[in-house]
Amino acid sequence: MKKILISTLAVMMSVPAFAGHSGMADSSDLQFMGLDVYMGLRGGLGYNNLNYRLADSKKSMTDTVWQGRAALGLEMCDTVRSEIEWSLYGKSKDTATFGDAGRTSVKTELQTLMWNSYWEYSEYEIIRPFIGVGAGLAFSKVKQDSEFYGYDSDAKTRFTGMGSVGVTFDWNRFAVDVAARYNYVNIESGLHNFGGDIGVRFMF
Repeated sequence: MKKILISTLAVMMSVPAFAGHSGMADSSDLQFMGLDVYMGLRGGLGYNNLNYRLADSKKSMTDTVWQGRAALGLEMCDTVRSEIEWSLYGKSKDTATFGDAGRTSVKTELQTLMWNSYWEYSEYEIIRPFIGVGAGLAFSKVKQDSEFYGYDSDAKTRFTGMGSVGVTFDWNRFAVDVAARYNYVNIESGLHNFGGDIGVRFMF
């Protein structure tokens, strides 16, 4: 997982250098064709709901977490954009009583690597609402510490899907995105994340 994250960040950081390479079209050429390469940084707050099963008992483990995202993408004619996005979520923690296991603390760590696509469906030049969908991989670790069953840790790589709605404010060289977002992660009996974030996209 570390190799994937390091490679993704390296590609993001190298975009400005490649954009100016003599063998590639520069930013003005791409913009003339209606294309914008961008790097986006986003941050916000989310609500995690993990359906956790233990000792023949199932509980919803909930917590509020901070979340940050970095994306590298391509926008076409101010209408459609597609990107690779890495997301890092804060640790979530909750405690509940699970039958014979007794009082149990559950901690969840989560990162995702996704391919997202967005459609901006307004004719306005600066303010455009959008909808988005995405899919990818989630890298998770769930730690359990129960009164009678003791400590256990489970790390998994699983599917994740995303849906979002929001508004973008576009000033050509950079854009500000305000979005509400839902993520589903296929771990345990299902993890649901509902969140909102604000991001800035820099065009190259």
